[in-house]
Amino acid sequence: MPPSTAPDLPTVPSDNAPSDQGPARAQAPLRRNRPAPNAGALVPVLLGVVGGSVLQIQQPALWSFMAYGACILVALTLGLFALWLRPRRGRLASSFVGLAVALAVFALCGLRSLNYAKTALDPALEGQDIAIVAVVSGLPQPMEVGVRFRVRVLSAERQGAVVRLPEQIDLGWYRNASDEGAGVGREAAAFAPHAGERWQMTVRLKAPHGARNPHGFDYELLQWEQGVQAVGYVRSGPKDPQPIRLDAALRYPVLQLRERMRDAILAELASVSEGAADLRAAGVVAALVTGDQRAIDRSDWNVFRATGVAHLVSISGLHITLFAWLAAQAVGALWRRAPRLCLAFPAQSAALLGGLLLASLYALFSGWGVPAQRTVLMLAVVVGLRLAGRRWPWPHVWLLACAAVVLQDPWALLQAGFWLSFVAVGVLFAINPIADNASSKSAGARFVLMFREQWSVTVALAPLTLLLFGQVSLVGFLANLVAIPWVTLVVTPLAFAGVLWAPLWHLAAWCVQLLGWLLGLLAAIPWAQFEVASAPLWAGLAAVLGGVLLAARLPWSVRLVGLPLCLPVLLWQAPRPPQGTFELLAADIGQGNAVLVRTAQHALLYDTGPRYSVASDAGERVLVPLLRSLGERVDTVMLSHRDSDHTGGAAAVLAQQPQAALTGSIAGEAGLLALRAWTPCVAGQAWVWDGVDFELLHPFEAAPAQALAGDKPNAHSCVLRVRAQSGASALLAGDIERAQELALVQRGAAPRVDLLLVPHHGSKTSSSAPFLEAVQPRIALVQAAYRSRFGHPAAEVVERLQAHGAQVIDTAHCGAATWQSDSPASVRCERAVQRRYWQHVVP
Repeated sequence: MPPSTAPDLPTVPSDNAPSDQGPARAQAPLRRNRPAPNAGALVPVLLGVVGGSVLQIQQPALWSFMAYGACILVALTLGLFALWLRPRRGRLASSFVGLAVALAVFALCGLRSLNYAKTALDPALEGQDIAIVAVVSGLPQPMEVGVRFRVRVLSAERQGAVVRLPEQIDLGWYRNASDEGAGVGREAAAFAPHAGERWQMTVRLKAPHGARNPHGFDYELLQWEQGVQAVGYVRSGPKDPQPIRLDAALRYPVLQLRERMRDAILAELASVSEGAADLRAAGVVAALVTGDQRAIDRSDWNVFRATGVAHLVSISGLHITLFAWLAAQAVGALWRRAPRLCLAFPAQSAALLGGLLLASLYALFSGWGVPAQRTVLMLAVVVGLRLAGRRWPWPHVWLLACAAVVLQDPWALLQAGFWLSFVAVGVLFAINPIADNASSKSAGARFVLMFREQWSVTVALAPLTLLLFGQVSLVGFLANLVAIPWVTLVVTPLAFAGVLWAPLWHLAAWCVQLLGWLLGLLAAIPWAQFEVASAPLWAGLAAVLGGVLLAARLPWSVRLVGLPLCLPVLLWQAPRPPQGTFELLAADIGQGNAVLVRTAQHALLYDTGPRYSVASDAGERVLVPLLRSLGERVDTVMLSHRDSDHTGGAAAVLAQQPQAALTGSIAGEAGLLALRAWTPCVAGQAWVWDGVDFELLHPFEAAPAQALAGDKPNAHSCVLRVRAQSGASALLAGDIERAQELALVQRGAAPRVDLLLVPHHGSKTSSSAPFLEAVQPRIALVQAAYRSRFGHPAAEVVERLQAHGAQVIDTAHCGAATWQSDSPASVRCERAVQRRYWQHVVP
């Protein structure tokens, strides 16, 4: 079975070639494969491991130590009862064994999580200046405004008193000093942190807090899984103690080697760079060698995703498996050249162990990420069976590898890569059992086999990919058919050979550019991707089963049953508001505004959130995936005014929504005006969608193209009122301030509403008493970042809103907030839906 047919695919390293020099023992199998009579008996145990882990990661909150201890006692009781029952009723006893194992694993996973949660950052230390001594334990990641890096804390003090911090924290060190001192001055070049160095520095920390949106990425789960329980930045302003490098002893030698290798690749290729394409190729080469994907340009990631080859440009199970297979071939060939070694230890055993050992070292060098850990563990399980001479049915092998991974990392069950990996492995096991002898096949037969396997995996994974990501590449089969052998057999070996002779990196970069040109052509095809709304779990499971049936080696009468099973996912549409009503979804995008208003057949997006950095914005990270998951086609994008926290994601959103009309107060902003033909928003504009009234109340005249002295963009914010047939209404107020609020009140253009998007994120400059007296909102919604550096929402504004009878809801506590006009008294908070114990509870 070829090792390069699917992402994260662990294929058994083997070495079946006969030896011309070694004794007969070197040519014989390790130990003649024999059926394992206890393989079936292990199935309840393995299912119990997976089932117990699944149950535990569904917990909204952790139990006490006593409760988990009681579960372990019950599990032991069930196990003893199963032993007593086994001689009489074996099948029933097996069921009790599985139940006992599930309960035990559930409890042990809970105890493990409870112990880890005890080391979380004390909320009282958030936002405080803390002096730490720490070792750089992660690969530093350069940014356009500084550097991000992970440290292992050795000691910490606050105002001379020792405090306890989590062991692992992520820090940012910024070049541009802000009013709060979160910056790096002239010392940045001299004091850039490097892996393994020990530093003394003053930091400000907070708990990891990610955006919570429907079908969105769970940042807090990622940090939990990686053992990071605090994030923050280095204090290095003029009034702060400057960071001091204490020493650069040999710590984390592998990490230091990775950093030097990455920097060497980027420097070598940048020295002869003739344009942006060369620099982007350098990032891909560095990622293939060191596992650092941060250097890959965002535009390249978009092409890789559109063509379904993103798994090839990261250190995934595919690369580690290929490395193990090649290492096994090399070790076996060398081992046979030493007859004495063959007499002492069979060449086939040496090949398997050597492949596993070298693959483990490769995974360690590439950063020992979660996908790499899973792959090494899966390889170890399968190699262990081969060395033991066990020939298990492939479902048992597959389940054993799955249980081993889940026992080590139960949260992998919530990662898309885990399911893509194991479904791909299961399909390949099913269509080409590992007992098949591929070495006896001709070159043509191997190509046909690879073609069939790639097609089968593509068909089987398509429904799962739609379920997980809401999109699937229709050119992915063709792209992978070319890219897999090209990257694994040409680009990656050249990239690693460049470690010995640097000019080979240039050849590898040229090969990357050639592949990028081809992928760009495929990604440019209008139908390159198919997108659907995110379907419910039952539809997704049915579609995955349908995809597996279509890919299986079964009679066509059986395989065609898979087609109707796939239809619910392919035809699913997200529920929409009834005629005459509307739904308002305030996305969790940090410090900024982005509100989606949906009616029965239309949608308006009010603002597009902030730009986080040159390479990242709310449109790309939050709004595009959100709109895709809802299957939404936006009719109008309204940008309330020019500030970047309201327009940062506009380019990404408009690129995904080519049919959307653009309006707003963006005159004079050349970058925004170049995106699309637009119309200014002016008070008096009104329209009706599906029985819902939309009316602009402000500005009273279009914003000027050139800002006047003392004039601020906030003053020209588009203020939009949306009113359902029932009379329930919402007011989206942008960043208007007191002067504009009073003008609205005086003109009688401040009507009573059920929901108010609080002006200027709850700033002290807005939400004046006369304005609140006029609008009398039942719900006041604030879009602001957790621990916003602006202090939004201001305490006095919150008190004023509450004094006027409003229920104040902010996205930092609520996550994405969904409000419906047919139930105007309630708001659905994403952080309260499907609550899990690793998610941050905002004080």
